[in-house]
Amino acid sequence: MQISSENILLLGSLLLLLTIVASKTSSRLGIPALIVFLGIGMLAGSDGPGGIYFDDPKLAQFIGIISLCFILFSGGFETKWESIKPVFWRGIALSTIGVFVTALTVGALLHVIVGLEFIYALLLGSIISSTDAAAVFSILRTKDMGLDHQTRSTLEFESGSNDPMAYILMLACINIITAGELNMGEQIFFLIKQMAIGGIFGYALGKAGVIVINKINLTYEGLYSVLLTAMLLFVFSVTDLLGGNGFLAVYLFGVILANSSLIHKKSLVKFFDGVAWMMQSVMFLTLGLLVYPSELLPVLGTGFLVAAILIFVARPAGVMLSLLLTRLKFREKVFLSWVGLRGAVPIVFATYPFIYGVENADLIFNVVFFISVASVVVQGTTLPFVAGKLKLLVEEHERKLTPLESELSESIKSELMEFFVPHGSAISGMRIVDLHFPRNAHIAMINREEKFITPSGGTVLQEGDILIIMAEEKEALRTVSELLSRPAITPNREPERDASGEDQKPPKGE
Repeated sequence: MQISSENILLLGSLLLLLTIVASKTSSRLGIPALIVFLGIGMLAGSDGPGGIYFDDPKLAQFIGIISLCFILFSGGFETKWESIKPVFWRGIALSTIGVFVTALTVGALLHVIVGLEFIYALLLGSIISSTDAAAVFSILRTKDMGLDHQTRSTLEFESGSNDPMAYILMLACINIITAGELNMGEQIFFLIKQMAIGGIFGYALGKAGVIVINKINLTYEGLYSVLLTAMLLFVFSVTDLLGGNGFLAVYLFGVILANSSLIHKKSLVKFFDGVAWMMQSVMFLTLGLLVYPSELLPVLGTGFLVAAILIFVARPAGVMLSLLLTRLKFREKVFLSWVGLRGAVPIVFATYPFIYGVENADLIFNVVFFISVASVVVQGTTLPFVAGKLKLLVEEHERKLTPLESELSESIKSELMEFFVPHGSAISGMRIVDLHFPRNAHIAMINREEKFITPSGGTVLQEGDILIIMAEEKEALRTVSELLSRPAITPNREPERDASGEDQKPPKGE
């Protein structure tokens, strides 16, 4: 069956529905949803009963790049600085040194064992050298293993930030193959340029994005998700146009927004989380359609060999060397070595040799596809078992919410306070988003002239407002009280009142 403009919506919707239904069943059996997405794509393809003919690496690459933009942005948008600060340097080490050592180890061993020309072996190693953000985020968050907070943060930060290094190494290998010579200075400059421009533009456009989103004052709340979608695609494309790494820029863009006071933040995080899941489904379905299962049989031997080298030698070597100077326990390093999940990113990267006309590109693609499937099946399904054996699981009653989970939590708040906005108050005329409340407190309601308002981040406070504030703990209320009790223009100031209506004593320091 040929895909056409007449049937693409029907086929696409049916495949998406199948993946959602099948993933619900697979989760009960402990099978990662990503494998289900790939499997349905392969069954629907020309080699399967679906008989859908799809053989367009350029289109698959385009879909993969767009999907990765949303997946990486969503990962960054859900990353709080409080989570990554303690693990920042180990994450950076894994994303750079770890990726380089992994690629070099795979390339060297394939060259020695199989006799593959070193630059081609290094190209294959570079393509599979980074962990996959889609696989790591989805498996860690759906399996709900109760991992130690720092271990989980390390894995998520690494998977969201290590694709640029793998991408740069891959393009460097392709440049050497197509040019027929190695210019070390040129390749080093290329690497530095990609990282520098990507980092600078991701940070700068993130700061600019916060200002634009908070100041634009759109009429409809739904338009903010449209605005942010346009902005993240702009960040990727303009960075890529100027020779930087768009994936790094998009991830940093998301991190900057996540750690800023942002209007409609909760709804935006949930929206892009849903979009990221949809993009994962679309990307894995597309890549499943692109592969021909009959062509995987001839590469089984090579695939098993490379997968074994990657899982049991190269990934552990990359982790151990990059974290050599850290204080991590050996069992923690072993677990980080095991969670070297590969997924869609290597498969998307494996389409680049097709585009650049690299010899044996089809062989590279099939081997990478096999390795990615093997990694998710073998490592993804055994994560809870391995974590338990290494005693890295946290008991349910000892688990703490991550900063993001606390911010988005719908749990019952245990503390309540009323605050009167007096005449001449410094907060009169300010929007709630500009108050910079702690993440575990919020204004639940505003009594304005005997009318009750359900506020949003864009609500402007007025003199005479009575704010009903809810928080999870008294410390958060003290912080809120300090924020709201800014010096007024006039000395008249009415007392704060708690839920019982009694006057509340001002916190210390006022």
